[in-house]
Amino acid sequence: MYMVVIMKVYERALFSLTAGVTTAFLVSLRACSIVGRCTGRDSGNMKTVKVLFVCMGNICRSPTAQGVFERLVREANLSDRVHTDSAGTPAYHVGEVPDQRATEAAQRRGVDLTTQRARRVSPEDFEGFDYVLAMDSSNYDALLGICRAEHTVKLRLFMEFAPGLGVEEVPDPYYGGVTGFERVLDLIEEAADGLLADIRQQHGF
Repeated sequence: MYMVVIMKVYERALFSLTAGVTTAFLVSLRACSIVGRCTGRDSGNMKTVKVLFVCMGNICRSPTAQGVFERLVREANLSDRVHTDSAGTPAYHVGEVPDQRATEAAQRRGVDLTTQRARRVSPEDFEGFDYVLAMDSSNYDALLGICRAEHTVKLRLFMEFAPGLGVEEVPDPYYGGVTGFERVLDLIEEAADGLLADIRQQHGF
């Protein structure tokens, strides 16, 4: 009789201990999933920055800027933190590949533009992007016309990120020769460096 009582007390104690350990484990596991400490940082909660480059047709300057900046971001091991796209203000070239001259000039510097396709910028882009960067003042004005007041802080001229050059705009090379595309690349590379530095400073990357 005493043996039966002792066994039941032991079983209840063992059950309570097991339940307590299980509960504690589940609570700890939930806490880990929330703060991301079980497997490092939770990628779902990782802070990201989105950049949109904009020119007239999205076949010369803005795809070049996208390609150059994507390479820079990749080299900095920030591809999972900084996302990049490009667009044009009118719908002249939607669905087209970048201008062949722009593609060839970029390739000479190790930048691939071949996977890009032109699209038109939309007011919704100001909702999803942190930086909306115009190549020149005419595109800046066009973007300002579709931007809600609370998002104007996101809109800037791209060359603001290379103040040392004393150049305010990336010139349109479409009607020029090869040297025009090389000049565009020179300017974009300088501004891209400044942009990445700004992102690092502003967002702590």
